[in-house]
Amino acid sequence: MPRDVRALVMAAGMTGTGVFHLVRPQAYDWMIPPELGPARPWVLGSGVVELVTAGLLAVPATRRAGGWAAVAVLVGVLPAHAQTLRVFRHQKAKLAVAVARIPFQVPMLRAALRVARAR
Repeated sequence: MPRDVRALVMAAGMTGTGVFHLVRPQAYDWMIPPELGPARPWVLGSGVVELVTAGLLAVPATRRAGGWAAVAVLVGVLPAHAQTLRVFRHQKAKLAVAVARIPFQVPMLRAALRVARAR
């Protein structure tokens, strides 16, 4: 997939999730580990960061920075994945879905790195 297409697909995905974080933050509150404090600022902040990252990815002049921002966002959500595993540890079906989601981070990280490293 060409870098520009990859970046625009990532931008579209991050726009969707960023908007959803801001419009329906309660859908994400439970994913924030309690050790991080109140969930809502993290959820709203991550929505804003996703929208900024999407904007960076969408503009050719800032695309590389957007790639690095996407890498940071994808690494930054790892505590949410860990919290999901913790919450569902006694619910086998939900735990299986939560575990199955984690490997999808790898291709997304690879795509973000390709955008970030492209010349």
